[in-house]
Amino acid sequence: MYTLLLGSATLSFFHALIPSHWLPILAVSRREHWTVAKTLRITFIVGMAHVLSTVLLGVAIAAMGMQLDNWMHTFTKWFSPALLCLLGGYYIYQHYYHHHFHLHEQPTKWGIVVSLAVSMFFSPCLEIEGYFLAAGPFGWPFILQIALVYCLTSVAGMMIWMTLAINGLKKLDWHAWEHNAGLVTGILLMVSGLLLFVFE
Repeated sequence: MYTLLLGSATLSFFHALIPSHWLPILAVSRREHWTVAKTLRITFIVGMAHVLSTVLLGVAIAAMGMQLDNWMHTFTKWFSPALLCLLGGYYIYQHYYHHHFHLHEQPTKWGIVVSLAVSMFFSPCLEIEGYFLAAGPFGWPFILQIALVYCLTSVAGMMIWMTLAINGLKKLDWHAWEHNAGLVTGILLMVSGLLLFVFE
């Protein structure tokens, strides 16, 4: 049991470092000029959407075996990448119609946050599901422990990595970014969606 808990925690932490878990949020954060605090709040919201779907799927797999796994894998292979690509296309479109951006803080566009959260919700961590399946024979209390470890480790990992990425980006000169923010954001989102499709 302890081996399963340690393994799930390790996998969860390193899984959170995958670029598709934080790069789209970081790109939108720079484009929308969010503060660090707001970026971390959005990262938390999007991260919770991701872990929620993973835990729901994991509980289903633990309870009913692998029947849902093949269907969910097929669904997520197309839906999440397509949503990221559409969001990226929106920013590229916006770039060519609104070329000038300002560095003051803007209200959160919740449609963007919802799109990111929905994309992550429909892209559960399939790698961790094996731990849920293995936890099944130990009963529901242990399954819930696996879920809790996964949730805490994944969201914490995403927020830690986001903080490190933001602090590193502070050293860059953002003048060129200001004039191409929409284009760069759109390209990053579309690349994230394509990579998610290819490596899913």
